[in-house]
Amino acid sequence: MRLAFEEAGESYVDVARERGGMQKMMKLMSAPPRDATEPFAPPFLRHGKMLVAQTANILLYVAPRLGLVPKDEASRLRAHQLQLTVTDFVAEIHDTHHPVAVSQYYEDQKSEAKKRARVFVRERIPKFLGYFERAAGPKMVGRSISYVDLSMFQIVEGLSYAFPRAMKRMHERIPKLLALRDTVASRPRIAAYVASGRRLPFDESGIFRHYRELDS
Repeated sequence: MRLAFEEAGESYVDVARERGGMQKMMKLMSAPPRDATEPFAPPFLRHGKMLVAQTANILLYVAPRLGLVPKDEASRLRAHQLQLTVTDFVAEIHDTHHPVAVSQYYEDQKSEAKKRARVFVRERIPKFLGYFERAAGPKMVGRSISYVDLSMFQIVEGLSYAFPRAMKRMHERIPKLLALRDTVASRPRIAAYVASGRRLPFDESGIFRHYRELDS
């Protein structure tokens, strides 16, 4: 979502990164719903009176307003379909380091994580990236940059951090995705955002985590 706002040059407030931001978000989540059901968990977007949760749903809402998706219905449905598949992929990426329980530390489930990651590296990375590679042209949807292109940039960058050995083996199989990653990285506003230090770095507290023992 941050990449979408940055690419569009749209100002936004990243509440979670403000002082007391987490408390503000928790308070909002526990408040009685107004226009719709309160969000289950972050991320969520407050836009005027609208409160929209879930990354794919937020992007479905903001992309037409930011000019990050074609106007025709077929393209919008295709973009949303691809983004929902990204959501499935991200869930599996998360489960490589937390296959048993989110409430437990990684160190409490290392043996299970190793088993899960072996299958993920051998089967799931090729399956998902193979699908996205087949779906890719110069762009994922339409002729201009869309929010799906930004998501592919984040996926390739995140996997390259978390599973560098596995991703190196994939390079010859995903030339279009790698080219798309480079195209997005060279976009002036995205490049400025990455260089600014405002972009959240990949580390061992997010979705994309590098544990050497999982990168087989």
